[in-house]
Amino acid sequence: MIKNNKGFTLIELMIVVAIIGILAAVAIPNFVNYQCKAKQSEAKQALKTYATGLEAYMAEYDTYTTDISKLDVDVPVGRYTTTVSNVSNANRTFTLSSTGSLSGKTDTWTLTKAGVLANGTPACQ
Repeated sequence: MIKNNKGFTLIELMIVVAIIGILAAVAIPNFVNYQCKAKQSEAKQALKTYATGLEAYMAEYDTYTTDISKLDVDVPVGRYTTTVSNVSNANRTFTLSSTGSLSGKTDTWTLTKAGVLANGTPACQ
């Protein structure tokens, strides 16, 4: 008599489950970090949009404003809150700051008139 055994042994199934577990342990932290960096693009885009709005305001009124609600820009409300600081009309400089919470950590971005974009308190690795 010929036995026709089909299927997997318990050892083979355990090896497959172990391999999947190792792959998940490597992939999940990377995915979370990529997701965090994608969310940070919201702050970068908002800062650039507000900077353009400030320049347009300066061209029209010959002064910078610290009230971003006066700027004629369309920035969607999201995870970050943007403010204007260090305004100097004499030197024609300003600093924009965007602060939000990602993964339970505070994330702060700044953009200067010179175009220097910096992450003061990074939430992503």
